[in-house]
Amino acid sequence: MILTGVILLVTLASAVILLLPRIANARAWRATITPLASIIGSGFLVLGPILDSSYGKYAPLVMAALCAGAYLFGSAIRYNILSREDGLPQTGSLIGRMETAASATLAFAYVISVAYYLNLFGHFGVSLTPMDTKVAARSVTSAVLVLVLLVGWLKGFGALERMEQVSVSVKLAIILGLLVGLAVFFSGRVASGDLVFLAPEKQGWAGIALAFGLIVTVQGFETSRYLRATYDPETRIRSMRAAQLLSTAIYMTYIVLLAYVFRRDQLDLHETAIIDMMRVVSNVLPYLLVAAALTAQFSAAIADTGGSGGLAAEVTGGRLSERQAYAILVAIGLVMTWTIDLFQIISYASRAFAIYYAIQSAIASITAWRKAGLGPRAVIYGALAALGLLIAAFGTPAEGGA
Repeated sequence: MILTGVILLVTLASAVILLLPRIANARAWRATITPLASIIGSGFLVLGPILDSSYGKYAPLVMAALCAGAYLFGSAIRYNILSREDGLPQTGSLIGRMETAASATLAFAYVISVAYYLNLFGHFGVSLTPMDTKVAARSVTSAVLVLVLLVGWLKGFGALERMEQVSVSVKLAIILGLLVGLAVFFSGRVASGDLVFLAPEKQGWAGIALAFGLIVTVQGFETSRYLRATYDPETRIRSMRAAQLLSTAIYMTYIVLLAYVFRRDQLDLHETAIIDMMRVVSNVLPYLLVAAALTAQFSAAIADTGGSGGLAAEVTGGRLSERQAYAILVAIGLVMTWTIDLFQIISYASRAFAIYYAIQSAIASITAWRKAGLGPRAVIYGALAALGLLIAAFGTPAEGGA
């Protein structure tokens, strides 16, 4: 009972602070919200059970590797933002053609990721109700897709960003409450000597392939790349870096507290497994997690929808407006929601994002080589390009991961 009160108090206090006008209206924070909303989307809902079940006591090491890999891919994109502003020739050049290919790949990935985010939204939305069925979950997903279209069409990205801002603040507040609850539970296990150190179920190539497939769970930082009309390059670079560092701190704390307190028979990998796990910690956490899931998936979908609008306008030279892009995205999302299995959607998204990161890393490598020869930066970005292709070719989509 005391733990429940502490969790609720921390969550409420955090929400109040994050929604204060001085913080909520700060330009740097608004710029950070877009990538942060995408990064902490489905990841914190599905990564815990997947990593704990698959890697056991080594789960934090895998989480650290995922975050490090994502940060390096983010570094390549940040370098490309600077290079583009330096006036590097684009149209008709090799890099220009690669940028077009990357943008087309990302547009496809965004469509899939929005469908995935909002399908998870639907699953969590009905998870604690008597209507916990696939039809009900898909109906909820469809309704939210239409809502996003209406707001984007009538009000544009500014309205989407304001909706996203409240969602991210609420989500972060709930995550802080969750972490406090896990910390108290973890401390109790330490005091009683009941920590659990599970042997990994995935080892060797199987473990590597699964980790490849999980890189998209820390995806989302690239949305800053396509907010050129809203924020200057320095702001986009700083906000992307801040979003990645903050999400890394949250993910690492989360997985360390989660990985050593659950027995093997308490782990499951279905979409809402984290709810069952949190019942062991506190009765209030499942309800808070559903609220966090709804805000997380909603804000992540908004971030990718907004990013797709800017991307479409850039790729087509303005021939396709952001509003038209929203309509196309939602139409495809509705078709996928009712015709394709959730884990197929995850698999497609995994490969699409990996290819996009590979192309962006290759662009960064070529640009660095042209500017300073075959130095460390060119080599590192080239290696990242190869890693992205390996992920796309061999990554194994985990159940619930994207």
